[in-house]
Amino acid sequence: MDARFTAEQEEIRRTVRELLLKRSGPEDVRAAVRTGEGYDTALWTTLAEQLGLPGLALPEEYGGVDCTVTELALACEELGRGLTPSPLAATTLLAAPLVLALGTESQRDRLLPRLATGRLTAALAVPGAALATALALTGDNRGAWAGGGRAGGVQARRSGDGWRLYGEVTQVLDGHSAGLLLVAAHTGGFARSRTLLYLVRAEATGLVRVRQTAIDETRPVGRVQLRDVPAELLGEDDEADVPAALAGVGDAAAAVLAAEAVGAAGRALERTVAHVGQREQFGRPIGSFQAVKHRLADVYVGVQAARSAAYYAAWSAGVRGERVGGQALAQALEALRTAAAEGVQFHGGLGFTWEHEAHLYVKRATADALLLGPVHRLRGRAAELAGVFGGDDEEVRG
Repeated sequence: MDARFTAEQEEIRRTVRELLLKRSGPEDVRAAVRTGEGYDTALWTTLAEQLGLPGLALPEEYGGVDCTVTELALACEELGRGLTPSPLAATTLLAAPLVLALGTESQRDRLLPRLATGRLTAALAVPGAALATALALTGDNRGAWAGGGRAGGVQARRSGDGWRLYGEVTQVLDGHSAGLLLVAAHTGGFARSRTLLYLVRAEATGLVRVRQTAIDETRPVGRVQLRDVPAELLGEDDEADVPAALAGVGDAAAAVLAAEAVGAAGRALERTVAHVGQREQFGRPIGSFQAVKHRLADVYVGVQAARSAAYYAAWSAGVRGERVGGQALAQALEALRTAAAEGVQFHGGLGFTWEHEAHLYVKRATADALLLGPVHRLRGRAAELAGVFGGDDEEVRG
């Protein structure tokens, strides 16, 4: 196996980094998060139309580039370096693959070309704080996370030839601005309890959306209220294996989000190393002290290990189909938390100020752990899938 990246893959990384260095500096990010959408729409248009990021992993027949998960991971690693806010995660990692996996041919033809070009953005609305569970990253996703047979979550009922939805979903990535919502809703009552996915247009009657205050402003989220909203079932019938599709999408998404977290961790470390090389104590740079070197060396090892795990998970998702995305994500989130915390520590009083961007990396680490983790549950699920604790007592002892 050749572990080196191809020339095309390196070109994707270089092109995205050069664009973001020009268009997504710290001040640009601060300005973007203050907009109604929570991201720079002009930059998103450039990323979509000129670089083709939303369609990287989509088939050519639907307007995509037909690349693998690896190329998407490399692009998202660069977005993570600068904490660039964009609807790429919600649209390309979660919504588009579900349309591809479950949608009818008509739905694919209608939606995927627009998603591939970025003209249409989408969001996956999962009730409560259950995104990681729905994607089978922290546990089995065949439970009652979408409401079960009780009230709560989002409920769906037939209405003539269509469906109507009612309920509320909070903490939806880009849920306040997406042009299309994929809503996970419970239907079937107690006798045939199951979770299905429904398409809801942004202009649908009875749909109310509000942007929520978030720990990490660079990862905007919204609250979605559905008040007897008309919806279209995703797929041909109501017998689709939605949990299996969510689990498949979740593993690939976890690998790409791991690369994004590694990009943020690497950039936080770079900024810290540069700072300790300039800040002086007792007449010499603090980076020359052995204790500082040792701590930052530990961070470096953690970031590099997480980067290797993220690359392997992305390659595996595209080639081998091995489910290791959750484990890679756990390692990346841990590396980001450590790099961000050490960054604030070594920046001293400067790192605690609102004006400095060190706090943004801490917020990203905290928000991602809440949204996609926590880390110990990601690792627990990975161990479960790998059969680490399987077998009888004799096998374990042996």
